[in-house]
Amino acid sequence: MNRLTTSGAGYDLARFPEDPRDPFRAWDAADEYLLRHLEGIDGAEPVDLSGSVAVVGDRWGALSTVLAGHRPVQITDSYLAQRATAANLARNGLAADAVRLLSARDTPPDRIDVLLVRVPKSLALLEDQLHRLAPAVHAGTVVIGTGMVKEIHTSTLKLIERIIGPTRTSLAVKKARLIHCTPDPALARTPSPWPHRYDLPEDVGAVAGRTVVNHAGIFCAERLDIGTRFFLKHLPVRSGPDRVVDLGCGNGVLGLAAALANPEAAVTFIDESYQAVASAEATFRDNAGADADARFVVGDNLAGTAPGSVDLILNNPPFHSHQATTDATARNMFHGARAALRQGGELWVVGNRHLGYHTQLRRTFGNCTTVAGDPKFVVLRAVKR
Repeated sequence: MNRLTTSGAGYDLARFPEDPRDPFRAWDAADEYLLRHLEGIDGAEPVDLSGSVAVVGDRWGALSTVLAGHRPVQITDSYLAQRATAANLARNGLAADAVRLLSARDTPPDRIDVLLVRVPKSLALLEDQLHRLAPAVHAGTVVIGTGMVKEIHTSTLKLIERIIGPTRTSLAVKKARLIHCTPDPALARTPSPWPHRYDLPEDVGAVAGRTVVNHAGIFCAERLDIGTRFFLKHLPVRSGPDRVVDLGCGNGVLGLAAALANPEAAVTFIDESYQAVASAEATFRDNAGADADARFVVGDNLAGTAPGSVDLILNNPPFHSHQATTDATARNMFHGARAALRQGGELWVVGNRHLGYHTQLRRTFGNCTTVAGDPKFVVLRAVKR
């Protein structure tokens, strides 16, 4: 936990789940720059926050917590960001309802007077969010984006200009920059192109040739990533009433493959991204039928799964948290998997060879077997003894 100091107060803030080993703060220079600008520091005029305020893409709730007195709406695709916001509000003695938490799948407000956008890593997610928010923006709306210089590209500005209106950028401060946008209600906007669909290749087992649904912002929404493709060729062959979890499911291809290969399996799809779980559900229903046995959960890892209740977990862990490379997510997934699995239950993982997941799996499970490998990827199997 670290303390963010503004001109008016200080705030104790942490990411979620809070981990004393985590070296990263719950905010960065881009968040600080935006907050200073809103307060009128460094010569800028203070921004009138008396109207309806929407904060989009607030990564760990720092912006929403500081602005809680203005009762903003927070819009995010991340369940963990929502949990972080709730925890940070409580940590600083602020009311739980001071910030209205909406997901990227929820209906946005009808009117927005101040729109604050933390530029996401995914340009597709920004495109989808702006299309959804544009009807609520009017000529007088103050629109300000923020991000680190490396996150703001010409394509970012062109996208905002195409959907909302003309932009100009600030000078860089601590490698962060602001984007000021003047809304143009007369813009002729095309409908959002999301979700996208693509057909899977013919050499990936049970899901060969199937069409997958991809909402904006999910990993590899335009094509099957090579790690998952490799994993699909080496999935376990099982039968019977297995309880299977596709952990960090993305568009749900792994869980769909397990369900199609073993119709008796009951599959749960879990991800912390609302867009990912929506993609997984659409993919599954389109291919397995409306009555097939499956659950779709937006949540923190396996936190809501009963201990000892799962037979098989399939996992392609992410190793980035926004712009930072970290093994914290994989480590949490492996520990959660061990608790959720029954005795003899198995965790199957695919990962880049250089990440060394076998070491962490041996620490967590006491065993790890390499099922398959190529120069880039390995498929690993750990059994709960």
